[in-house]
Amino acid sequence: MTTYTRKNKGTCSQSTTVTLADDGTIQELNVQGGCNGNLKGITQLVRGMKAEDAIARMEGTTCGFRRTSCPDQIALALKEALEQQGR
Repeated sequence: MTTYTRKNKGTCSQSTTVTLADDGTIQELNVQGGCNGNLKGITQLVRGMKAEDAIARMEGTTCGFRRTSCPDQIALALKEALEQQGR
């Protein structure tokens, strides 16, 4: 199992912490700050999902005029956690 924390940039949320099983399945996801209800929903939806699938769905999502979003930052954290696992 791998736990990884990434400082978010360009969003209301401050950081994303993800725990991946050895096979790349998301075990736990926590986002500090941001839109509480939306982020709770996202974390529940991706729990048990393969990180690659979650990345494909969220990467590149924008928020208003921003070039990124909390889901995009989650995707970046997942990518970095996979890299940490050597994937």
